[in-house]
Amino acid sequence: MDIYKINGGKKISGDIPISGAKNAALPIIVGSLLADGTTILTNVPDLMDIRTTIKLIEHLGAKTSFDNETNTLTIDAKEIINGEVPYDLVKTMRASIYVMGPLLARCREADVSLPGGCAIGARPVDIHLQGFEKLGTDINLDHGYVKARTKGLKGALYVMPKVSVGATINLIMGAVLAEGETVLENCAMEPDVVDLGNFLIKMGADIQGLGTERIAVKGVASLKAVEYHIMPDRIEAGSYLLAGAAVRGNIRVTDIVPDHIEALLDSLKEMGFQIKTGPDWASVAPSDNLRGILVETTPHPGFPTDLQAPMMALMTTVPGISVMVEHIFENRFTHVAELHRMGAQITIEGKCAIIKGGTSLMSAPVMMSDLRAGAALVIAALAAEGETEIRRIYHCDRGYEKLCHKLSAVNADIRRVTGGM
Repeated sequence: MDIYKINGGKKISGDIPISGAKNAALPIIVGSLLADGTTILTNVPDLMDIRTTIKLIEHLGAKTSFDNETNTLTIDAKEIINGEVPYDLVKTMRASIYVMGPLLARCREADVSLPGGCAIGARPVDIHLQGFEKLGTDINLDHGYVKARTKGLKGALYVMPKVSVGATINLIMGAVLAEGETVLENCAMEPDVVDLGNFLIKMGADIQGLGTERIAVKGVASLKAVEYHIMPDRIEAGSYLLAGAAVRGNIRVTDIVPDHIEALLDSLKEMGFQIKTGPDWASVAPSDNLRGILVETTPHPGFPTDLQAPMMALMTTVPGISVMVEHIFENRFTHVAELHRMGAQITIEGKCAIIKGGTSLMSAPVMMSDLRAGAALVIAALAAEGETEIRRIYHCDRGYEKLCHKLSAVNADIRRVTGGM
């Protein structure tokens, strides 16, 4: 199994080009099932989750071709031959539940295994199911599968009990071919939701209110296949800016939408870092006046939960007391134990992490527990003295395209080697 070996303590500097957004690409790939024809998607990142999603839609009958040199994915969804999505295809990726919307809209039935780690009520899968019931779907749970049947989706009003990116995405995809108008309230406003909506509008969907809490969808008879360019990955962009800040380097991320990471940029400014932006780039540079801050994760346009762990890695390097409050997910402090191994001083009190920053991080063998925790460990290793070995790096393969290559290009001493546990 591969591991990262990182010799830290080096300043990194230069430009890092940002890949297409994983969290936009996943639902857009699934959304291609709504059109009887050939969809061409560009700027698709070559990631493990993308490969899993391609296998998933192929299982349903789509024919695909992925050119990872040009990051172009071609999808022919003329024939959907299977409405069942088995556990083996969904166990590593919660976003697999997205297929419910297109399958119900196009085929009027879907048998989808509950994603790995999910339980009704504990995760927001129940919000998806309640929404589809409002749209005229019979839902049954049978041996770990959601079995959904409809005689035809019909527009309705659904007020989501909790803001959910996944449910917003799924219900929009179901509503675009439903009879009548669907109004969704308390919607997620993330750029990933907007990118999916823009893709569907280009296909012929009638959607109003993207980027707001209220989205109205008027159903249409059919959608056409199109060519579409995936937006840049704001979480990847933020992670590399945080890496640059942690080592007091000068990093510029390019091919981005700066507005998508405004909350992060504001937090970095509050810490004292020098931030500059342009039409499609943002940069971070050090200053002599750094200080700890309070950060709270909230739905967009607030500070993203996916940057919570990487931000905490930076906080350990900044003098003073910082506080991170996680409002979105429970149990999202799994990286803290590994940061402790590297000398970080972090105390957990409920959903708050209190970080005493400014102490030197030490190299140590550490292990990734999930994708964003993995990014935090890479950032900490870049800032630590000595060589850090990071295991279970397949987590980062889910969300960071060519991580070693991109960091090496800006003077980071990072290698991917085979032989770890």
